[in-house]
Amino acid sequence: MHKKVLAHLDKYKVRYTHVPHKTVYTAYDLANTLKKKLNEIAKTLVVKVDKRYVLVVLPANVRVDLQKVKKVLKAESVHLLPEGVMEKIFKIKAGTITPFGSLHGAEVLLDKALLKTKEVIVNAGSFTDAVRMKAKDLHKLEKATLGDVRDTTIARLKKVVRKVAKKAVKKTVPKKKKVIKKKK
Repeated sequence: MHKKVLAHLDKYKVRYTHVPHKTVYTAYDLANTLKKKLNEIAKTLVVKVDKRYVLVVLPANVRVDLQKVKKVLKAESVHLLPEGVMEKIFKIKAGTITPFGSLHGAEVLLDKALLKTKEVIVNAGSFTDAVRMKAKDLHKLEKATLGDVRDTTIARLKKVVRKVAKKAVKKTVPKKKKVIKKKK
């Protein structure tokens, strides 16, 4: 499949770098292997939206908010496709889906956060190949719908926890008292 992806990118004159790597099964492992931040890795999820399939592409460090997907695509129902079903429909192994919907016969929904990253690394259709390319080129090539589909609940919760923890530390750690020595 990765040769098909590279040929597709060549056909449309998209600038990219082929990134072969050791066998990995998750976006997290890919980030560790390539020593990249998770937000530089784009993960692709397959979602059934009403009666069609959509590839949702978002940074690997966030979760998808299906309610936001539903709103962005103006859909009645949205749910993640189980791996087994995805393998049968797309005839690929779970973990090798690419964000190139035109190769899979699916629409693409791109999370806006990816465009904040200059370049992203995406799966090239195997456990050992990836592609580094500009996020805006992926958006343009796939004529992707753009939307904010990240689940921000966890990020907000972490921010609140940090703030509360900081206040707790301030209260429990006594301030140093100034010692004034008297002159003799």
